[in-house]
Amino acid sequence: MKRLAVYCGSATPENPIYINAAREVGKALAKRGIAVVYGGGRLGLMGAVADSALEAGGEVIGIIPEALVGAEVAHKGCTELHVVSGMHERKQRFTDLSDGFITIPGGVGTMDELWEAISWSQLGYHQKPVGLLNMAGFYDQLIAFNQNMIDVGFIRPQHAGIMIVDDNLDVLLDKMAAYVPHKTIFQMKADDL
Repeated sequence: MKRLAVYCGSATPENPIYINAAREVGKALAKRGIAVVYGGGRLGLMGAVADSALEAGGEVIGIIPEALVGAEVAHKGCTELHVVSGMHERKQRFTDLSDGFITIPGGVGTMDELWEAISWSQLGYHQKPVGLLNMAGFYDQLIAFNQNMIDVGFIRPQHAGIMIVDDNLDVLLDKMAAYVPHKTIFQMKADDL
């Protein structure tokens, strides 16, 4: 994995555990020689990931919609900053430029990005690893919900391993590097569905 899309929040929660963990993610990716592809913002966890990766000598590629550049939240210190027309193009660029995806804490936008990466993998638009860093138990309920979708049958057994989860970044990155692509829906016949 040479580049990972990092999905995270643009907010700075009161508890410093999240911003500190975001800094660790940026630094760790840079030390592994993995470039960060992210939302291009300078605020919150997004800014912390980018700044720490840059400080550690890493490459940071920001992808930000025009409207957010106008709101003055763009990170002008990125190695590359791509300004796109909107969110759909932004997410497509994440997929095109990355070898995988890692999600750390965030809000609605972060969930949109995570679920789209999983959905596109399931369908067959990509077969890249989709990681979820469950720092401080932030995603416990989401992991349980995902398991419920598997148990009920809304996620097929061959797609149950798309979301790769760990609470340790190094372990998660190793799991992602070892990811073996699954059979996609596009590869299946109607009888398999």
